[in-house]
Amino acid sequence: MKEKFGFKLLTTNEFEAWITQQNVARTVLFIQEHHTFVPNYLHFKNDNHFDLQKGMQHFHQSVNGWLDIAQHFSIFPDGMVVTGRNLEIAPACIYRFNAHSICIENVGNFDADGDQMRPEQREAIVRVTAALCKRFNVPVNTDRIVYHHWFDLKTGARTNGSGATKTCPGTTHFFGGNTVENARQHFLPLVDAVVKGGPVPPPPAKILQYGYVTSDWLNIRNLPSPNGRKMNATPFGSVLRIYEEKAGWYRISATKAEWVSVKYVKPVQRATVNTDALNVRSGPGPAFNKVAKLAKGEEVFIFEESNNWAKINLDERWVSKNFLTLA
Repeated sequence: MKEKFGFKLLTTNEFEAWITQQNVARTVLFIQEHHTFVPNYLHFKNDNHFDLQKGMQHFHQSVNGWLDIAQHFSIFPDGMVVTGRNLEIAPACIYRFNAHSICIENVGNFDADGDQMRPEQREAIVRVTAALCKRFNVPVNTDRIVYHHWFDLKTGARTNGSGATKTCPGTTHFFGGNTVENARQHFLPLVDAVVKGGPVPPPPAKILQYGYVTSDWLNIRNLPSPNGRKMNATPFGSVLRIYEEKAGWYRISATKAEWVSVKYVKPVQRATVNTDALNVRSGPGPAFNKVAKLAKGEEVFIFEESNNWAKINLDERWVSKNFLTLA
């Protein structure tokens, strides 16, 4: 552990031990997750943790007129943690939602055109959040672990992302995004695993594309070869996740050697419904009968397109592409 400018620099292991020894009188109910936006990875030089933290403190005090640096902790791209504001004092991080909160600033710009989070920072964010949950008995849910994006900048009301909000902690590169559902699916399960005593789960394997089976039954083999041992078979129409392509074969498992022939797989596009209620019709146009409705957020696969209409099943079920967001 090093100290400078009144800040402490800790490894994640050191932080986990240190936080258990801190006596904090005020009640902590919430943990806030942010990204700094500036400074970001371009400003980090691997050894300037204290200088960047001091710069943020100076800006918050001299420009914003705040009592001290806004956040209690900053987590840097190399996974190191730097202390900030006194834990007995509420942060200056989310308008009208600072009481009873601990604020974490994750150094970087995690919007779509910003920084790709480094693995060591990813692990540190999960472990630091879990350590704070354990220390202050904070439940791992989206009522207690919150993102800045969920709060209106003018009123401080929680809107879950609608209205005048920041993108913080990042639209894309912060554990899948800044929505409540992103947090539930991609961030909180990692924190919960560590709270329960496990390691930080690794990031999921990247899916290259999706495809559907065009043969009656498609053999799954343990090698990318017709000589591979047949392990199973999947029927016509099954949508497969494709993780790797090799010599005319697709690997369809993130963790196992499961291969299918490219010849019998046709690409499909994953999409999400972006309107409250989307009519499903029996053909590609408004003149066709309504056969169903889809709710906002439902996921579909596009098998075919015609005049800005998308076929979302192998039978005649079509929706307007204007109300789909491609994944």
